Amino acid sequence: MNKNNVFSIATMSGTSLDGIDLVYVKFKTPRDSFFEIIHSETLSYPEKWKNILQKAPAFSSDELRDLDKKYGAFLAEKILFFIDKYKITTIHFIASHGHTILHQPEKGITLQIGNGAVIAQKTNLKVVCDFRSQDVRLGGQGAPLVPIGDEILFSDYDFCVNLGGFSNVSYRKNGERIAFDISPVNIVLNHYAGKLGFDFDESGKIASQGKINQALLTELNALEFYEKKAPKSLGFEWVQEHIFPLIDHHEATISTILRTFVEHIAMQIGRIIYKNKSVLVTGGGVFNLFLMQRIESYGGIKIRLPSNELINYKEALIFSFLGLLRIDNQINCLKSVTGASEDHSSGFIFHPEESQ
Repeated sequence: MNKNNVFSIATMSGTSLDGIDLVYVKFKTPRDSFFEIIHSETLSYPEKWKNILQKAPAFSSDELRDLDKKYGAFLAEKILFFIDKYKITTIHFIASHGHTILHQPEKGITLQIGNGAVIAQKTNLKVVCDFRSQDVRLGGQGAPLVPIGDEILFSDYDFCVNLGGFSNVSYRKNGERIAFDISPVNIVLNHYAGKLGFDFDESGKIASQGKINQALLTELNALEFYEKKAPKSLGFEWVQEHIFPLIDHHEATISTILRTFVEHIAMQIGRIIYKNKSVLVTGGGVFNLFLMQRIESYGGIKIRLPSNELINYKEALIFSFLGLLRIDNQINCLKSVTGASEDHSSGFIFHPEESQ
């Protein structure tokens, strides 16, 4: 794609189901660090879709194939709404992360629904999607995928940390970009806040009023995942298998659970970024002020936050960048990050005329 300016729409749906992030972005060239987020918005999930996506990991293969197409049509509807709302006229492609239903790379399994052919047909635009499956076929974790964006777009920072459904980190070590998932974050915090009737624990107020359950904290920190070397990644299945049963076994109050898990998150992140003042932290978890205070305490630093736009939409921005690299057949997935057998250009491209 040899254009001076390239315009893209990207969609991102995280495991915490807090909504669909949409961005309209301007780039200059595929390997240029220039970007501009022109429009951005998060569209909340209707309760119907939240319920479906929460239950989807238990669906049969046929049900998942049907859901893939229906969710693709749903995404296309939201993209068209976004285009119309902001009167967007120039779009070179759509980059769609989809929504992760299954992620078990050690078994060679990863599934992000949101059928690219359906999106291309309904929007009449080129679509790049399914960025993970090729990496898993090459023996990689299929995650995290944002480090190539960290490497090119945010190279001024020593560490890039995202606090979403899970926390992940990206940094350079011995001349290579290293990245991995650190711990669950909102996927757990929101689950237990939901038991009190809240979508999330606003600013961490409930957690801040709880007490730490030292036995639970010790057990959380002792989980085998935390001693594994990178590359490594987490999925909802891991949380269901290891985190929820462990927490529920303690029969603690919700405020105690939230307080203890915030401490756990902060300890795991703090030991990685310890005493480094060049840290970019983004993602919805940044707005949990109590969590941020605990991370700063364990990290021994004061974290300077970027704009709210970057906090909220950095991942969607980088998926747009991944799509740009894929269209130009340039490397967008690093073996040093995922453990794949080679660096590669990942993602499937769908053209509207092929989807009719």
